[in-house]
Amino acid sequence: MPRWTLPSPLGPLTATETEGAVTSLEWGSGGTDETPLLRAAARQLADYFDDPQTRFDLPLHASGSEFQRAVCAAIAAIPPGETRTYGDIAKDLGAPAQAVGQACGGNPIPIIIPCHRVLGATSLGGFSGVGGVETKVWLLRHENAAGLLI
Repeated sequence: MPRWTLPSPLGPLTATETEGAVTSLEWGSGGTDETPLLRAAARQLADYFDDPQTRFDLPLHASGSEFQRAVCAAIAAIPPGETRTYGDIAKDLGAPAQAVGQACGGNPIPIIIPCHRVLGATSLGGFSGVGGVETKVWLLRHENAAGLLI
């Protein structure tokens, strides 16, 4: 599986490609396999960090159960600068909010599948990326969704 490390304002991110789709984005270094798809991922991530209204247009494959993939699809549909709650997504999927939260925590492609845009009903909720909630707040502020945080 090709892996390529990309620079970002949040530190190095390593994208993985499997069978023509991005399958993970992880914090840290660990790849030098430049492919056309990983170059496109790097370009779109750089565009996103320059302009938070950038929408990703990459072939993605989120691993996991059918429910995990359904949660990832619901998250991917949230526009930049907007948020939804775990409960909102749970209602749409006919599942408990806690299950949605666990699926968000297992999102293998954060930022591109923007799990940072999913909040608890009365809190920010969690974030599984390096830096935890502080990184989530940074991403939300970057997208000008910070009004809800202040």
